[in-house]
Amino acid sequence: MKKLFAIALICAPLSLFAQQKFGHVNSQEIVQAMPEYTAARTEIETLSKQYEADLKTMQDEFQRKSESFDKEAETLPEATKNRRAQELQELYQKIQQAYQDNQQDLQKKSAEKMQAITQKISEAIQLVGKEGGFVYIMDIAGGVPYISQTLSTDVTPLVKTKLGLK
Repeated sequence: MKKLFAIALICAPLSLFAQQKFGHVNSQEIVQAMPEYTAARTEIETLSKQYEADLKTMQDEFQRKSESFDKEAETLPEATKNRRAQELQELYQKIQQAYQDNQQDLQKKSAEKMQAITQKISEAIQLVGKEGGFVYIMDIAGGVPYISQTLSTDVTPLVKTKLGLK
């Protein structure tokens, strides 16, 4: 009787563990299938091109003024030469600051867009997990070294369906 009870205690946790459902999802695949991602990427690329055009205009102006200054530098009075050199330095700093501001703005906007997309995916994964009775759903896009395909269910198609994706 004691042996039977001991075996039951040992096997009980194993049977409980075997009943639990585990899933995995490829969030990167889902992100790339989302129209919001395509729209965000297009918006960021358009903004980036606009920033590049603005910087190009500023750089062309700097180049033009610099060449003009170089040609006239020897004939200009010292005060004028110093003033124009200062103007060139200020324009150069303005270009550098604009470049940094543009990069920060692009990163911020990109992060905002991706945060909204990630939140939407996370909510869909949670719904699939609850509805499917999953104990754990792991994202394989995060670099998980190994997931058993036989013990874990790929819920990527379920999450895509929940999001209305193909």
